[in-house]
Amino acid sequence: MIVNKIPLVDWGNGVIMIGVFALVCVILIGVLIYFMSSGSKKEDQNEL
Repeated sequence: MIVNKIPLVDWGNGVIMIGVFALVCVILIGVLIYFMSSGSKKEDQNEL
């Protein structure tokens, strides 16, 4: 009976770590999209 009272997995820490990882991924993707959309396009000045 005492074996049923001992938790084998601590879900709290794992869920927090997955949440932090997902948040970092979303932020990095957002920064990447921002840099891709705001990049200055160089116009070719050597056109004849």
